[in-house]
Amino acid sequence: MTEAALQDCRILIAEDEYLIAADIAEALEQDNAVILGPVPRVADALSLIGSGTRIDLAVLDVNLCGDMAFPVADALVEQRIPFAFATGYDGWTIPARFADVPRLVKPFRPDRLRSALKSLLP
Repeated sequence: MTEAALQDCRILIAEDEYLIAADIAEALEQDNAVILGPVPRVADALSLIGSGTRIDLAVLDVNLCGDMAFPVADALVEQRIPFAFATGYDGWTIPARFADVPRLVKPFRPDRLRSALKSLLP
């Protein structure tokens, strides 16, 4: 993959921890990605996904303000938007239907995030 792989990609960040969301956004902006959000709640993420806004990729925390984010993951799958989970949860908390979704364990390095997202691109 080229370094420009994420350039102009519209990436949804669904993360409720401000500092983590800011770190993710900063890392992706270094690759000239367009950041959507960050959104801190399941309802906010679902609203953005349902709005018709173009989303190329997403980074999804498993727990958003106390709610499990699997409805968001289902909506991303339905819209055929590739995504990665960013979570502190163990893998067993993620339903089997998302077994093929990359899982970044917090804390993670920015290069690991970039690599995971680049691997999702066609």
